[in-house]
Amino acid sequence: EVSITRARIQVRSVRSRLEGDDVGFIRVIQFNEQTTQDLKKAITDLSTQAGDKLKSFIVDLRNNPGGLLDQAISVSDAFLEKGEIVSTRGRTAEETQRFNARAGDLVKNKPVIVLINGGSASASEIVAGALQDHRRATVIGTRSFGKGSVQTIIPLGSGNGALRLTTARYFTPSGRSIQAKGISPDIEVLQELPEELKARTDTSGEASLRGHLKAEGDEKTGSQSYIPPDPKDDKALHTALDLIRGIQKNSAYPPNPKTALPN
Repeated sequence: EVSITRARIQVRSVRSRLEGDDVGFIRVIQFNEQTTQDLKKAITDLSTQAGDKLKSFIVDLRNNPGGLLDQAISVSDAFLEKGEIVSTRGRTAEETQRFNARAGDLVKNKPVIVLINGGSASASEIVAGALQDHRRATVIGTRSFGKGSVQTIIPLGSGNGALRLTTARYFTPSGRSIQAKGISPDIEVLQELPEELKARTDTSGEASLRGHLKAEGDEKTGSQSYIPPDPKDDKALHTALDLIRGIQKNSAYPPNPKTALPN
């Protein structure tokens, strides 16, 4: 006999650790109601642990399927002082909105690196696109999934059901559409794959889905989504750490908000 107790399950959406003693690593697993609160706590904890040694933050959005729009906006806002975060554009005024950052960069202008891959979708792409356009973060990895459409729930009749309808598209601050294109990284890093996983680790991407909302212009298919279980084998992570510590050089790092794309 098994006894089952009904209860609300709190899914942990943010995990964090120090890489060495000078880099804060924050993995955002999904965007739920607790994500921004958990992110702020992670930033505070890492800043306290590292103290004056803290050089930079890495935000890992790989294989994050997305979630709540308001959380994507507030997570982006945590790293921005001003400017547009994302806009939605549809056929009516109600479907067209702009969301802007408020003053208060929680990491105090420290350089940020965002990791993405073919499994980064929707809310993850909003965050990566906003920080990339504002040159607030250097984006590393492979092209994201390309889920840039907005769905609205429309009630039918007197509580007899509802229709889930695509009503708008997401656009980054510079006006780029995410739909069926995704976010391309500033620095592409392909992961070496175990022999048994070769040819089986790419996501198909939004553009490969039957009946997807067509993009304006050329569409992009999926990309690599494999993350090694052992961090020592993680090429994207090690590229980020090498850039932060000056072992590698690239014009995309550190990010420079003064060269941000115009809104």
